[in-house]
Amino acid sequence: MNRRISMSDNATTFANEHTQSNRTAPEVSIVGLSVYYGNTAAITNATLTVPGGSLMALVGPSGCGKTSLLNCINRMNDTIADCRVEGRITIDDLDVQDPSVDVNLLRQRVGMVFQQPNPFPLSIAENIHFPLREHGVHRRAELDKRTMKVLNAVGLWDEVKDRLRSSALSLSGGQQQRLCIARALALEPEVLLLDEPCSALDPLATEQIERLIEDLKQQYTLLMVTHNLAQARRVADHVTVCWIDENCGCVVESGSRESIFINSDHPVTKAYCRGDKG
Repeated sequence: MNRRISMSDNATTFANEHTQSNRTAPEVSIVGLSVYYGNTAAITNATLTVPGGSLMALVGPSGCGKTSLLNCINRMNDTIADCRVEGRITIDDLDVQDPSVDVNLLRQRVGMVFQQPNPFPLSIAENIHFPLREHGVHRRAELDKRTMKVLNAVGLWDEVKDRLRSSALSLSGGQQQRLCIARALALEPEVLLLDEPCSALDPLATEQIERLIEDLKQQYTLLMVTHNLAQARRVADHVTVCWIDENCGCVVESGSRESIFINSDHPVTKAYCRGDKG
């Protein structure tokens, strides 16, 4: 009997192909990170480590610097004129803040998916082709091969293969977010940054995205901002709790999912995870 191929099967196949290329997901280390907008500190002295091939969830109330921290890893904060970053971020041996780092190559290595699905106002296929062309992939056969590969990985190929020239904006919200993840995967990154990727989605679409993240995280190193503690419990390997102290964001605790949700002695972590704070 033929078995129906699921999104999980496709994502696992995609990850296995990367594994066969002997690629190892890198460790991400952040030490003493502070982010300032003008004279205002968004987060100060943040330290955490994400082991390669695992998912770190950044949790905490609004305004505690989670997104600012995330944006530093692929230097998205460079686009903000009055933003200043201090501290050290490394991806394996790469010093992200080193002035000699090619930011375009860094952002190829570190993909990003935003809170609101943001497909380009182009066709479904062109949403994958456009970033590939920007990074030097021009052969039609290669463009088509990568498009099929990543759309399969996120479970979209069977849903859209007969309308690849249709506008990406015609897709549902959940489909759009999976397309955005596919677009990030097309550049073959090693790290994925997810900024509340499910907050704009309904429960069924959220379940699809979480299954996809679960399948991909063993081959990629992922950092995900989420306000949903239940989601962090479901998908995270490690958790960092961010908080607000004297009007400034900070990291109060970082560790394995079990150490945060079950074994923490930190009063802020315990209260937040019980729902008494935040």
